[in-house]
Amino acid sequence: MTRPVFYFDFNSPYAYLAAERIEGMIPDAEWRPIAFPMVLHQLGRLEHVLQRDFPNVLPEVRGRAAERGLPPVEPPPGWPVETWSLGPLRAAVFAGDRGRGPEFARAAFRRVFVESRALSDPEVLADAAAEAGLDPAEVAEAIQRTEIKERLKELTNGAVERGVTGIPTVEIGDELFWGDDHLEDATAAAAAQS
Repeated sequence: MTRPVFYFDFNSPYAYLAAERIEGMIPDAEWRPIAFPMVLHQLGRLEHVLQRDFPNVLPEVRGRAAERGLPPVEPPPGWPVETWSLGPLRAAVFAGDRGRGPEFARAAFRRVFVESRALSDPEVLADAAAEAGLDPAEVAEAIQRTEIKERLKELTNGAVERGVTGIPTVEIGDELFWGDDHLEDATAAAAAQS
């Protein structure tokens, strides 16, 4: 049986909502960062998505966060276009190598959607790394390494090949469950496989 996979990008508020729940629902999931704008580019959908009125998604996200007892959601100024960066995703790859993937991802998501701080700011990224038990200087060095950059590309391309078209997506065996609102379905599928 293959391990469940949780695909995410730090710019998605829906991925943030899923990140706050998935460990309690599918505790053995592998957290896999992907560069979602690159996925959209490969699918020919990037320009269309960039034309969306992003603030219109926030009321739904805020409602879900409130229902789940999470803090109010308030992304940083310029979100999502001006705040997106590859550095945090590369840091997530490195954190996963160090066995701190979920801890780093949750800390990073909270910086963005609870503290309204952009991960493109090196100080914010360092704060998330430290909270996850990682050495911020080591993370800053790691995200410049060619092998980490290549691994993020491989993970992203692999997601496209697998059929991922949105985030968050949870892969259970041959099935893909897209959206925070389908996490329960993914959990049921995981339980049926175990």
